[in-house]
Amino acid sequence: MPFNRRNRFRALPLNSLIPNMLTTLALCAGLTSVRFALNEKWELAVIAILAAGVLDGLDGRMARLLKGTSRFGAELDSLSDFVSFGVAPALVLFLWTLDAGMGGIGWIIALIYTVSCGLRLARFNSMLDEDQPVWAAGYFTGIAAPAGASISLLFMVMSFFTDSDFFRSDILNAAWLLFMAFLMASRIPTYSIKRIKISRRFIMPMLILVGGMAAMMASYPWQLLSLIALAYLATIPFAVISHHRLERQEAQKADVEKAAEETAANGDKSKKTEK
Repeated sequence: MPFNRRNRFRALPLNSLIPNMLTTLALCAGLTSVRFALNEKWELAVIAILAAGVLDGLDGRMARLLKGTSRFGAELDSLSDFVSFGVAPALVLFLWTLDAGMGGIGWIIALIYTVSCGLRLARFNSMLDEDQPVWAAGYFTGIAAPAGASISLLFMVMSFFTDSDFFRSDILNAAWLLFMAFLMASRIPTYSIKRIKISRRFIMPMLILVGGMAAMMASYPWQLLSLIALAYLATIPFAVISHHRLERQEAQKADVEKAAEETAANGDKSKKTEK
């Protein structure tokens, strides 16, 4: 059968490319934040990273909605996440305070954060092929890369609405960046917002809350972002407790099933012996 060159370039519907377009835009937003940082436009640098986080949250949902998931899209998403949430925040903080205050040590700390983000993404991809209980889908292993990137900029965001130079301290930001690197590389369970379900009776209050947050975002954006970051960190102990509780329940369930199987096997042996 002769080779048909047209098969190599099979036409695809535009809808199937929308998720990859969003992922590409997220990658561009992450790199653009570095450009803003080089020009010392710090607020725009933070906004670009936050925009990358929003686009990263949309691409996966659009892929599932349009049934456009693919191995190519998954690989592109991982590359975009590494650049936007691993490389970009480290470079922004290095240019903002670590370079002037710590020099080479600051660069090492930025590298540690970037490597930790890469390891976290690699572990996440490897765990996709593992069989896990249903309840495990409600948790991440370690803090998610977009959340880690956003929260790593917490003190920079706080400096936007305060007159204190305290939040630009190189030591403070270096310690915070190392802490975020630890949270991403660790196996500490954190909640997955994607799996949170809202009861019908709370839908109306939730919509009112979203409206209030939108109004606050327009008037006090940096204060609200700081509050959201602190609230997210506050949920981690609860995620650890609930995850361990579900693990114990799963282990107890497995022990009960194993005991039932052993009892059934012993019963069959007894019947054979009587015969």
